[in-house]
Amino acid sequence: MKRRPVCLVCLFLMLCLYVTNLAGISMISGNPLPASVQKYISEHPKLTVIGEVQNCQTAEYSLSVYLKQVFLTVGSEQIPIENIKVYLNKEEQIQIGMFLRVCGKLEEIPGSRNPGEFDSKQYYACQKIYYQMKDGKVCDKSTGYSYFGQFLQEIRQKAGTILDEAAGSYAGIFQAMILGERGNLDAETKMQYQMAGIMHILAISGLHISFVGMGFFRLLKKAGAGNGVAGAASAFLIYAYGIMTGGSVSAMRAVGMFLVLVGAGIAGRSYDLLSAMALSAIVLLLDAPAYLYSLSFLLSFGAVIGIGALTPEICSLLNLEKKTAKSLAGSVIVWLITLPIALRAYGEVSLAGVILNLLVLPTSGIVLASGIFALPVGIFVIEIAKRVVFPGKCVLFFYEKLCEVVGWIPHSTWIAGSPQLWQCAVYYVMLGVAFAGLKWGKKAAGGKESKADKSGLANEEKGDDGERIRSGMRRRKAMGNVVVGMLVILAVSFFGYHSRNGLTITCLDIGQGDCCVLKMPGGENFLIDGGSSNKKNTAVCQILPYLKNQGIATLDGIFVSHTDKDHISGIEEILELCAQNLTTVHVKNLILPDWNTTGEEYERLKMLARQSGIQIQTGREGKLLKTKEVQIEILAPENGADGSDTNEDGMVMEVHFGKFRGLFTGDIGAETEEKLLNSMEDVDFLKVAHHGSKYSTCQGFLDVVSPEIAVISCSAKNTYGHPSADTIKRLEDGGAQVEYTMKSGAITVRTDGERIWLERFTD
Repeated sequence: MKRRPVCLVCLFLMLCLYVTNLAGISMISGNPLPASVQKYISEHPKLTVIGEVQNCQTAEYSLSVYLKQVFLTVGSEQIPIENIKVYLNKEEQIQIGMFLRVCGKLEEIPGSRNPGEFDSKQYYACQKIYYQMKDGKVCDKSTGYSYFGQFLQEIRQKAGTILDEAAGSYAGIFQAMILGERGNLDAETKMQYQMAGIMHILAISGLHISFVGMGFFRLLKKAGAGNGVAGAASAFLIYAYGIMTGGSVSAMRAVGMFLVLVGAGIAGRSYDLLSAMALSAIVLLLDAPAYLYSLSFLLSFGAVIGIGALTPEICSLLNLEKKTAKSLAGSVIVWLITLPIALRAYGEVSLAGVILNLLVLPTSGIVLASGIFALPVGIFVIEIAKRVVFPGKCVLFFYEKLCEVVGWIPHSTWIAGSPQLWQCAVYYVMLGVAFAGLKWGKKAAGGKESKADKSGLANEEKGDDGERIRSGMRRRKAMGNVVVGMLVILAVSFFGYHSRNGLTITCLDIGQGDCCVLKMPGGENFLIDGGSSNKKNTAVCQILPYLKNQGIATLDGIFVSHTDKDHISGIEEILELCAQNLTTVHVKNLILPDWNTTGEEYERLKMLARQSGIQIQTGREGKLLKTKEVQIEILAPENGADGSDTNEDGMVMEVHFGKFRGLFTGDIGAETEEKLLNSMEDVDFLKVAHHGSKYSTCQGFLDVVSPEIAVISCSAKNTYGHPSADTIKRLEDGGAQVEYTMKSGAITVRTDGERIWLERFTD
């Protein structure tokens, strides 16, 4: 490190940023704008801003514009508010570099509402965007614009069109790999690539930069250009390419390192990979400190450390000389270095990816090259471009089949859950000890073997004493390597340990709907409902990320209280994904209400369960489900319920654990509540029926159940008037502590059977 002062500066900068964040200074997370500005924005329904167009994105139904150096106009005063994202209410002719005056409602970028959910707030903070404007109206725009920026934008659009025509069904993958455009990737492909552990090839990274930059550099050199001209030209090209592809952190990291490489060549200085990496990190962090918590930032730089710094040294320590052995070692090392980062973000990692990358990384250049070469050809003759891109399509077809095979292999993905920071620290310490052990073993073996050689040469008449000494040293070295390997396995296995002290109930925030996850002390896991009427893809965006975040790889059962969409839309998604082998979460049982008459949604759930090999059960009054330490009693529907009124005939469950009682009421109303009074008892936890509707949770019912904690699951913006003020008053007057997912995000209740703890995610 003494020879790499830039690395020390980078580490010091990261430490300073981390400490300032702990101190509550909003440089990494949170909103850095003054509190007075934040208050003004929140209190005014319509505002006007002025900013420069940085980027435009056309979606299916809207046009979004990224504005930089934005000012909020208040009378004659202009207040800087960094950058914003604007969703325009109609199509506009907008060019890069234009200045726009836009009117609309400014809203703060929302953060994640559940554990494991994608954090939009943190993602946009890396772009210094803290507000978005919906239904924006362009009031005025400048005539001038950036010719260079617009030129790059038009190149990207033209390239996207060529790839769309030439690559057909694989166009989305080509566009992601070459242009950094992931908007056209279908959800199934994303899931397949993530499960297979090859998602990283879709990001603009060092592979792209070296291919384009070094290729252009060598071309200029062959044309007779000197190092200075060729280096400067290729550096400009790579910088423009990084900007054109969206300026992602992996792309700009690679661009920065390439610029250092070119600069070193021009100046006649040696190139040091770690110093170049550290310099790129410093530039990125100074521009946007939020990168310190960015998954892309950590994974990108972690992979460079693994490939560029650790792999060569470890291969030397292990005496690996064959190319295949070195490639496998590199893949394993990068996997080990980035493991805690991936688990913190996703809760799961691909085990198959370690092997698949040996096939994918050497061949991904074919995809990249065929797509890039197809672009200039496609400008003139698209039919020839189709032939040029064909080799890349063949490779992508091969990847597709690999992903399908991985989907069929049990345990190809490890759901370990999101580790705590202290666990990550212990893990890296254990890896450091293992690495130090390898170095010490190599050094010790080298010194002793040298002495053994001298002894053997000086005393040949004693026979094979020297050889025996060397043989003994080799055995001890092999044993040392085994110990190091066991230490690494122990470090990895450390993430798989999860202590369960009691029962945990989590009510997820999925908008206008219901979803509760039960983690039993005996290791069993259950889902009660899972759907939303105002959010799409609730399984992919909220439910499954939460399960993986908690290390839940198996659901022992999914209870469906009734078949309204706001309770089953996410469950349908989960069952569909299970049927297509697109999720690693395994479901054992689907428990439906026992109705004499079933509708279309009921039958669809049964069909999806059969396709997935999931056992179907029904629940009615009196049925008991016992786990090792917890009992789930079904209180409704009554025997013979016809299911004509899905709400009133819904399934009601009571959970018993020690002295704790928890009641889950679906969407039942006062009619069913009155029927259940004779079987009711005092409870500690109540999932309030029908999202707090005024027609549920009647006074007589509350007089009997008298909950200590009552959770209402609903959306802050709904047309039903949920939750009702009357219902809230009845609950509070009865002594219940009322909690709302719309206010607190996911709400978790933990109990050891006697005491109760409550956690609000947004707190």
